[in-house]
Amino acid sequence: MKVERDLFAVIGTFFVIVAIVYGVVTGWGEPVGVACMGLCAGLGYMIAGYLHATGRRLGLRPEDDSDGEIAQQAGEYGVFSPGSWWPLWLALATAMLSLGVAVGWWFFIIGAVVGLVALLGWTFESYTGKHSL
Repeated sequence: MKVERDLFAVIGTFFVIVAIVYGVVTGWGEPVGVACMGLCAGLGYMIAGYLHATGRRLGLRPEDDSDGEIAQQAGEYGVFSPGSWWPLWLALATAMLSLGVAVGWWFFIIGAVVGLVALLGWTFESYTGKHSL
């Protein structure tokens, strides 16, 4: 997890530098921007700290080994549906929900019903039919 830890540490350092530059450019008169960038830096360092602690506890993974082979990472990654139309319906429902906020609540409710049906269909598609588990 060294690469991930270093990536988030760089992100944290970047936001510290940007927050200082932003504060100097604005004359420290805009505290919200500096605070938000400081919080982003804290988030980067917090994730880097978590990854550092987890990496010490778990040890090296196959991708952390510079002499590692691809076969070391072999294994089952999960079960995936070969093809599904449910995400299309879920995207349509999301568009209906967004449009419903502008058009009217009646359209929002229709989008919510379509979204609920699409979400349930996508969740339970692996339990029935020819691709059931």
